[in-house]
Parts: sequence; structure tokens; C-alpha cells
Amino acid sequence: MKQEFLSTTELAKVLGISRIAVFKKIRSGEIEAQKVGRNYAIPKNNVLQAVGAVLGDNKKRQIERAVQRAVAEYGEAFRLLGRE
Repeated sequence: MKQEFLSTTELAKVLGISRIAVFKKIRSGEIEAQKVGRNYAIPKNNVLQAVGAVLGDNKKRQIERAVQRAVAEYGEAFRLLGRE
């Protein structure tokens, strides 16, 4: 199976951020990339995680905790808004 890659420039356009921001995310480990010469190649399946189209288990847990906190704090307001 052939894996397709994006360049840092292409990924920056997809994410709507600068190339420098892409490099920072690569260095911090937020985006997995392979060094090819002086450049980076980002597998397309990693791009999906970067844009949030495919959420990892850790991200799903973070979202679930955030929703639970919001419901605990603002549950009554949510119920009242739902009636409108």
C-alpha cells in the first residue's frame, strides 16, 4: 500500500497556518513527520489527526471531560435554552 505525503507548505495551507507554525508542531510532536533531506514529509493519515477529522482516544477523552464540566456548571442554562 502506497502512503501519500504532504509537504510542510501544503499542510500549512490545509491547516490555515504558517509554515513556521507547522515546523513548531512537528518539533513539539503534535504532528508526526519524516525527515527527507532538508524537508519534512507528513503522511496524509497524520494530517487528518492534525485537522481533527480523526480524533485519537486521548482527544476524545479530553472532549468528553470538557463536555461533562460544561454540563455540570451550565446544565440548567442549557436546559432553559433548549426550551426556546
